[in-house]
Amino acid sequence: MAIKTVIKKNTYFDSVTLMTISTRANELESVKTAMIGMGTDMNIEVIRDVGLYTSELDDITTGDLMIVLDIKEEEDTETVLAEVEELFTKKNQSGTTEISYKTLDSALNDNQESNIVVISVNGNFAYREVNKALDNDKHVMLFSDNVTIEEELALKQKAHEKELFMMGPDCGTAIINGVGLCFANEVRAGDIGIVGASGTGSQEVSVQIHKHGYGVSQLIGTGGRDLSLEIGGIMMLDGLDALLKDEQTEAILLISKPPAKEVEEKIIEKLKNATKQIVIYFIGSERAGSNSEIANVTFANNSLQAVEQVIQYSRMMPAETMLNKNLTIEELNHISTKLKDSQKYIRGLFCGGTLCDELLYSLMEFSDEVYSNIHKSKDRQLTNPNSSKAHTVIDFGDDKFTEGRPHPMIDPTSRIPRILQEARDPEVAVIALDFELGYGSHEDPAGVLEDVIREAKDIAENEGRELVIVGYVLGTEIDPQDVNSQREKLENLGVLVVDSNHQLCEVAKSFIKGA
Repeated sequence: MAIKTVIKKNTYFDSVTLMTISTRANELESVKTAMIGMGTDMNIEVIRDVGLYTSELDDITTGDLMIVLDIKEEEDTETVLAEVEELFTKKNQSGTTEISYKTLDSALNDNQESNIVVISVNGNFAYREVNKALDNDKHVMLFSDNVTIEEELALKQKAHEKELFMMGPDCGTAIINGVGLCFANEVRAGDIGIVGASGTGSQEVSVQIHKHGYGVSQLIGTGGRDLSLEIGGIMMLDGLDALLKDEQTEAILLISKPPAKEVEEKIIEKLKNATKQIVIYFIGSERAGSNSEIANVTFANNSLQAVEQVIQYSRMMPAETMLNKNLTIEELNHISTKLKDSQKYIRGLFCGGTLCDELLYSLMEFSDEVYSNIHKSKDRQLTNPNSSKAHTVIDFGDDKFTEGRPHPMIDPTSRIPRILQEARDPEVAVIALDFELGYGSHEDPAGVLEDVIREAKDIAENEGRELVIVGYVLGTEIDPQDVNSQREKLENLGVLVVDSNHQLCEVAKSFIKGA
């Protein structure tokens, strides 16, 4: 093992930039493992865990940049380091001029006309930077995570008082006035507004609206904890107010991971006076799919149904689209007959947390043996998230999997060992996978997993088993990666490709014995 450690004192890069650089460094043929990040305690702990700690890290501070490389023995260390250094200095390939600022103050001074600030810094510094932006009367999208619940509450209360948005922390998706921020898909403009306390959930409904020929007016992210009891839905309520006043918005879709019941009731109470049609999809809610006592409010039972309901209230002429054909019951039954009686479990390996949640709650309708690293019931939380039991769904975007490494939407390779692990389990019938497209996501998420999908199927075939792999590509034909080319790659590998996350849930459930 040839480990090269470089410390750059008082050198800061935001987390999104470091995720991208780390991903590209790990793709270099000369590198076994690259760990690139700020010198936080969490990152140092991860480096210790993977056996790459060196004495050069003894005096590192949180303001220092660290580059730790496990270089293949036959490679020249300095040459490899130069390759990695080049990743930091590589010029913008789009041909546009990019202005870099060292501080938020200098950026604010030069951009007085801008009204929103996207902040992606170490969580320890996020509170200070968000306060600074709010004091300058700027809306904030806070991409950073590891912000305390107390800090989030204080920032959102301040933003509310100043009639500003504070979207986040851990807010991954927004579309404001036609501009996609962070993990956003390319969708057509329209008259349907979205407020989402979930990143990939917001992406999913915006993409499905586009696929059905309609468009999005605004997509306001809130951060995943907004509907917690501690936060009280401050930003969802403010986002709802903004869309009710927005002349471009004809109908509104609210989506969230499982909310606190008291907060859900607060939002429902507010909607009694709403003047526009509202569709709500709150995963895990007792109201999901039920009849509403409020005339202009509808409760959806899944993300696809939410879209199918809200587009009925759009006034735009739908564009011509080509929705892909669903798999038929006959096709699924034919595949099911190839499975052995011992193959009875579903394993979902997700990059998107909300997509993972949707399959989790969908499976819970049929079985008590459903486990996850994000299960709300403690007795169904995996004691070891690296080991599955019965039906298991994993959110690889959870903090435990992203400490010291890029989010799986940026670097999908984190799922590779687990796919092979599940393929070797003789009780596994189905592996469910998601592939997120759009700005910020990996340039070829399906291509990255081609070899491991092929190997997983070979493992099962060599043991006389059929292994069903179900895949969903979340994206549009105008995303940089192109949903059609991504689907084609998966279909050529024998993956059952579906057209929505809801369809993924339905197909996966169809292989449960007795379902």
